Amino acid sequence: MKAFKVFCFGLVLLTPLWASAGWFLQSSGTTYRIYSICFPVNATTGYVVGDGGVIRKTTNGGANWDTLNAGIYNQFLSVNFPVDASTGYVSGNAGKILKTTDGGAAWDSLISGTTQTLSGVDFPGGVTTGYVVGGSGTIRKTTNGGASWVAQTSNTTNYLYGVYFPVNASTGYVVGDGGVIRKTTNGGTNWATQTPGINNNMRSVYFPVDATTGYIVGSTGAVIKTTNGGANWTQQYPSTNAELESVYFPGNATTGYIVGSRGTILRTTNGGTGWVYEYTDTTYYLLDVQFPVDAQTGYATGMNGIILKTLNGGGVEENPGQVGPSGQTGQALRVTPNPFVSYAALPGHEAEHFNLYDISGRKVGAYRGDRIGDKLVPGVYFLRPENGSARPIRIVKVR
Repeated sequence: MKAFKVFCFGLVLLTPLWASAGWFLQSSGTTYRIYSICFPVNATTGYVVGDGGVIRKTTNGGANWDTLNAGIYNQFLSVNFPVDASTGYVSGNAGKILKTTDGGAAWDSLISGTTQTLSGVDFPGGVTTGYVVGGSGTIRKTTNGGASWVAQTSNTTNYLYGVYFPVNASTGYVVGDGGVIRKTTNGGTNWATQTPGINNNMRSVYFPVDATTGYIVGSTGAVIKTTNGGANWTQQYPSTNAELESVYFPGNATTGYIVGSRGTILRTTNGGTGWVYEYTDTTYYLLDVQFPVDAQTGYATGMNGIILKTLNGGGVEENPGQVGPSGQTGQALRVTPNPFVSYAALPGHEAEHFNLYDISGRKVGAYRGDRIGDKLVPGVYFLRPENGSARPIRIVKVR
């Protein structure tokens, strides 16, 4: 997909029809990998950062991603705007930390006091006190908005990937390689070791509501959960061996999302008792996920400049229910076979007409119900009755 298109005719906005069907692509304007995403206040204004000095900003929910120029081309690994869309921080390789106070129009380079790669940055609840973590067990803290950074003792030399302070600047967690989990309750003066019971590389930590119930994800499908502030960690089993890179629970400890390698997006609606796969139409490695306001509108980023967005929690209705002729209530549509090689059919609707759209929302043809997708190239498409308003049905043509 070249761009997220919104066509304007008079005062009417025609949104891509596939938007309601799950995750769809946005155009980031780069093929560099995008490591981190942050929508500070709402689902409209957000930032992404990545390789090659990439910093992008949207003010329209990702319809456009504008280039921000920091003047350097480091690998940027984490972005955090703690309060609003004006003041934010970016961390990256070679000890680099950037700060903006004007929504990214200008960036100041801060002196971190280290040359270690800094993979995570978190300013809990304000723009003054913050933490960065990274290579060789590095933890550094500022209490003056980044003017100076003080080293803290993590008691590990393992690489640290993630840092998160759920409620305030006192109680927080860091995670890293080899099953490393550290917790502080005094602003980092001391970091206590926690034992997860597994030694997977831990990549991301998130506590949705308070410092009690939290989740950590990592290598080869690792997912662990605590309900007592990390005193105990329980392993969950999402039935995947993908590398899991980021976990996010929007608003509560029940509904959450995980992203990782091979285009993996997992969702739970019961606090991790069960995890289900969400369809993304990509095999690119996904590195970060965020749902800024609720469990409906979310974004995921990753390799090759990919940015995905959902407007309905990522849900795809393969067979959306009681939709009959011309989209009216009646007999449910059923596409068979699906996936298909040459063409598919809709039993009971062979003489009716249907429109087919590709993943970008572009109409690719109109078909009778007895030869859906005939002569199309392999790919993912969305089917809708020609004269109806039913939600699209996803169909897949394979070689």
